[in-house]
Amino acid sequence: MESPDSDVRVLHPSSVQLRALAHPLRSRLLGALRFHGPATSTALALRLGTNSGATSYHLRQLAEVGMVEDDDERSNGRDRWWRAAHDSTSWRSVEFDDDPGDRAAEDWLLRHHARTSANWLDDWLSGRHEWSTEWRAAADQSDYHLELTPTGLEALMEDLHAVMRSHRDAADPARPGAERVTVLLQAFPSPERRV
Repeated sequence: MESPDSDVRVLHPSSVQLRALAHPLRSRLLGALRFHGPATSTALALRLGTNSGATSYHLRQLAEVGMVEDDDERSNGRDRWWRAAHDSTSWRSVEFDDDPGDRAAEDWLLRHHARTSANWLDDWLSGRHEWSTEWRAAADQSDYHLELTPTGLEALMEDLHAVMRSHRDAADPARPGAERVTVLLQAFPSPERRV
């Protein structure tokens, strides 16, 4: 879980936010606003290949639960601009074990994120030769297999998140040669258990 000083919305049991996000278009809308920045419902509809009526409706649903908000600096009498209310969303799966509806929403979100992450990796692998030698040399795809306790895994993830925050806080998107980089952190007990 992210630290309280980062711009993270932490979801809790019986959260209307969790259930609101467990919808394909809403999840994509929030992702697009986080990745590409503020936009109108019309621009989002074009980007996501949907219609602006559906986009407007689902943006209002996300706004009702505090996941997106009006971008007053860009909005005018004719165009309503939206922005993500937070940089990221976090939750602890075990907190949703007691409610079947919460558990189903959380399961959908996790699987949706896994498919999205797999698509990101596939897109990189398909287009990597269009990038410079420096970028291809810097990119990495590694796997590690460690013997850890649950406490050890939690400590490892806290350390990795701290490293990510330090690099995020030091980032300067205006630096020559800077590009947005996607880092995927996944950690779980190995499905191939040792005998």
